[in-house]
Amino acid sequence: MDKTLVVFYSYSGVCRRVAQLLASHHGWPIGEIRDSHPRAGFMGGLRCVLDSMLRLRPAIRYEGPEPADFDAVVIISPIWAYQMAGPMRTFLAHNAKRLPRVAQITTMNGAGASNAVAEAARLLKSAPILTAEFLVREIEDGSGTSRLLAFGDALKSASVDQSRGHRALTEADIALSRQ
Repeated sequence: MDKTLVVFYSYSGVCRRVAQLLASHHGWPIGEIRDSHPRAGFMGGLRCVLDSMLRLRPAIRYEGPEPADFDAVVIISPIWAYQMAGPMRTFLAHNAKRLPRVAQITTMNGAGASNAVAEAARLLKSAPILTAEFLVREIEDGSGTSRLLAFGDALKSASVDQSRGHRALTEADIALSRQ
């Protein structure tokens, strides 16, 4: 019963690398969120900041499997101006009722993951079952790889446990999966 989908939005390519590594290691399919209007140059960067600060929901296209067909969906997106990236906000707002259990990964240069988790919980009307945050440098230098794979292992264990009626996933589960 481990049908998990990885859905990501990536402006710089960092979240794409996270999604590809997680999905390839666990054999999970990928869905991608793309901007309807490309974010190129200075104006594109400014749009990123404004979308986050004003909590806008920019137009997007989703390319991938139907999320409702899966037991769990892992969402992966960057933090912009200490907030969830606008395209992921749009995806969650448009698909909240069709999303099963959601796990969340954020990438950032410094801080803001807790804001993104709180916003995801508000949009989904329930908290993500598991969350993790990674600094961009952890992805770029590979130092976050074992923690990322442990996140996937813990999520996979939680899917099996839930099908047997066990408790929800906790941070302790991730620590145990690392041992």
